[in-house]
Amino acid sequence: MEKQNRSGTAGKAIRCKAAVCRNPGEPLVIEEIMVDPPKAWEIRIKILCTSLCQSDVTFWKISTGPFALFPRIFGHEAVGVVESVGEHVEEFQEGDMVVPVFHPNCRECRDCKSQKGNGCSIFGDKLVAEMPRDGTSRFKGMNGETLHHFLSVSSFSEYTVVDVVHVVKISSEFPAEKACLLSCGISTGIGAAWKVADIEEGSTVAIFGLGAVGLAVAEGARLRGASKIIGVDLNQEKFEIGKKFGVSDFINPTTCGEKNVSEVIKEITDGGVDYSFECIGLASLMEDAFNSSRVNWGKTVILGVEMHRTPLAIDTYFLLRGRTVTGCFFGGLKAKSDIPILAQKYLHKEINLDGFITHEVNFQDINNAFDLLLKGKSLRCIIWMD
Repeated sequence: MEKQNRSGTAGKAIRCKAAVCRNPGEPLVIEEIMVDPPKAWEIRIKILCTSLCQSDVTFWKISTGPFALFPRIFGHEAVGVVESVGEHVEEFQEGDMVVPVFHPNCRECRDCKSQKGNGCSIFGDKLVAEMPRDGTSRFKGMNGETLHHFLSVSSFSEYTVVDVVHVVKISSEFPAEKACLLSCGISTGIGAAWKVADIEEGSTVAIFGLGAVGLAVAEGARLRGASKIIGVDLNQEKFEIGKKFGVSDFINPTTCGEKNVSEVIKEITDGGVDYSFECIGLASLMEDAFNSSRVNWGKTVILGVEMHRTPLAIDTYFLLRGRTVTGCFFGGLKAKSDIPILAQKYLHKEINLDGFITHEVNFQDINNAFDLLLKGKSLRCIIWMD
């Protein structure tokens, strides 16, 4: 049985509002739904605020294949308060402020215990559509239909149920809207710069794609003392925005004339950058990023998800010369240990999180957040539940 709580809702289904996507690419609909109580190793969270990530939009558009599951509740960047906990849950209790995270961290398996990566060999081998342990949903429409989960979080709902391996406890003193940012994109970018690339002072850096993740890479590089941070983006407005996060040079590929981007980068860095980051998810850009790195030691980090599964074509001779290419999920971070560190660095005024919040809307206006992101006008739009 679930542990009892002061509000008397533990063990009972909760009726609340959620933004449901019924068909790909269509506006979300605010509906009343039922959220089941948490089962073993699960907690039910009252969402305080959530934000829109590019991954939400990417999956929202998918109309065919195994990832096209509708009706669905999207959202995976959020912060909330524990409403009730299921059996065997010792790490959390009612009233805890928590950040749900799409990337699991069980802390028990060989991968979670290893310092060589941030994977989880028990829960991290695939993206599940429902709860990770039993494969069932905790959401139902008022007519009894099953509503699908998204990335083990589904934060576009006033209440959600999340497995304990996908939750991190943080201080209740931490600003909710800033905590929300640590749930995915910003942590991913900073982590890639710090843990995967391990940028050192004086390094040169190129970032392909200056969305929130790319700008978070820039923030991480700035804090590590990079001497030159080159941003590559088609949106000219991103240069002024990027300056706030340490971007020193900007390249718009459409203005390079007969030269390709890698040639321009090599010219302004005397042979290529030490670290190159691809934050869009296009194989062609991954190749550009690799070709922009320095011959003898350049390191390319892939953050973007290539949804078409296009193979990466690179000249293996350059691998022999010393260049490397690596990918990373969630910036190489282990959520339960690394998110609290990032939170502390923000409280100590070491990390700029405020600059990522460009808009805020009420839950009823969630579709405005989609419009802003699709038009390239927002980095992160905070969606307040209350």
